[in-house]
Amino acid sequence: MDENLELAFLSLEGLALGDAFGEQFFRKQNRALIPRRQLPAGIWRWTDDTHMALSIVEMLEEAGTIIPDELAKKFAYRFSKDAHRGYGRGAAHLLSAIANGASWRDFAPKLFNGGSYGNGAAMRVAPLGAYFNDDINRLTDEAMKSAMVTHYHPEGQAGAVAVALGAAYAAREILTESDEFFGKVLQCVPESEVKDKIFQASKIPKEEHQRAAEELGTGRYVSAQDTVPYCLWCATHYGHSYEDALWMAIRHGGDFDTLGAIVGGIVVLNVKKLPEDWLAHREPLKG
Repeated sequence: MDENLELAFLSLEGLALGDAFGEQFFRKQNRALIPRRQLPAGIWRWTDDTHMALSIVEMLEEAGTIIPDELAKKFAYRFSKDAHRGYGRGAAHLLSAIANGASWRDFAPKLFNGGSYGNGAAMRVAPLGAYFNDDINRLTDEAMKSAMVTHYHPEGQAGAVAVALGAAYAAREILTESDEFFGKVLQCVPESEVKDKIFQASKIPKEEHQRAAEELGTGRYVSAQDTVPYCLWCATHYGHSYEDALWMAIRHGGDFDTLGAIVGGIVVLNVKKLPEDWLAHREPLKG
């Protein structure tokens, strides 16, 4: 298998594990486990974050590039086969329409009166960043193409670009050099609120995690600008350990599964392995 495709699959595994881990904390009884860093019992089911990432990796494996019309079909096909993965209202509406013959080109720009700027494009894109880690200019274009079929708003696309860049630099082992990492990401993210908040994230020290959560947001508003900057902050400051990064990602609440998916898909590229005791809980991946 091509080395970059291997990295994409590694990122997918880290994303899926983080997604399934985070999903467990929407259950209130499990939140008491967070301060003790105690793993939830049972099988951890992954969500739409992983479901859509599977389509991105499949697209890269088949074509080596993102073809938006084909990616939209893949998203819609998987949704039609298994719609009960926690899809948001807007995504479900869009993918149902595509599955029934509508064009994403007509539908996506009209969502939320100008396109979605949710965190859905960012949550699924880390494997793409891993795949294109050696061609940053192309990565930016491919990430935007992967986003636009569901997230037409510039902020949604900026969030996807930022996470893809984070994954690329993790694959290049630049992740835990926080000044260099933030500097390289900021060079390529389009002008946006996402970019402004990533710059803000770059000024918050590692020990000020409460401040980071409060100022950057933890996905409570399910927007790219309220999710991606905090995920990058967690990844660079805690990216020496998959476990540390994931526990920090969900420590302050928010959109638990998406925080886990984004941070997990990036950090695994730095540490190169996943904790076996965590993997024993995760629902198996399937196409």
